[in-house]
Amino acid sequence: MVVERPPSILTATPISAEPMGMNLIAQFRTMAQYNTWMNRSIYETCAALSDEERRRDLHAFFGSIHRTLNHLLLTDRVQMGRFAGTDRMQSLDEAGRVIEIRSLDQELYADFATLRREREKTDAMIEAWTASNEITVEFVERDMIYDAMSAAGRYRVPMWIAVTHFFNHQTHHRGQITTLLSQLGRDAGVTDLMALHRVKIG
Repeated sequence: MVVERPPSILTATPISAEPMGMNLIAQFRTMAQYNTWMNRSIYETCAALSDEERRRDLHAFFGSIHRTLNHLLLTDRVQMGRFAGTDRMQSLDEAGRVIEIRSLDQELYADFATLRREREKTDAMIEAWTASNEITVEFVERDMIYDAMSAAGRYRVPMWIAVTHFFNHQTHHRGQITTLLSQLGRDAGVTDLMALHRVKIG
């Protein structure tokens, strides 16, 4: 079954109004903060599991919690490489050698402590990038041309769509992880974006 994309997506026009571009940049910064907050919560909950539990095949898209965490780190680095430069987002093994990315379900790090450390490092880089002068209205307005790993071919996509997808993809797979944690009797806590920013007034 093929689901048709909405015409509004197919005919999307570049963002030309600077206030809208600035609003997107503010949103990306917020989402980067949310990503860090949620990943810390997820990893803290996962740390209470045994290695066998983290690696157990619970029939998620990537099977286990461990494989899903690896997928998220790998794809975040691949996508950030497209935004900020691949040389800045390379994954290194214990000997300091560059890990060649071959597939989206590749295991970057077998050790949980290493995976957690590398996740923290990448999240700090994502926050720093969204807060830097590299992400400007002009950057948001341009197109991104890339070679896809999930579908053969070279593609063009508006940059603001690519960055939005970047954060949406994180949330999608974290949702899978929270479900897997629930199956193991663990609760990752509040996951709402508003909980990060709301202020109780009554």
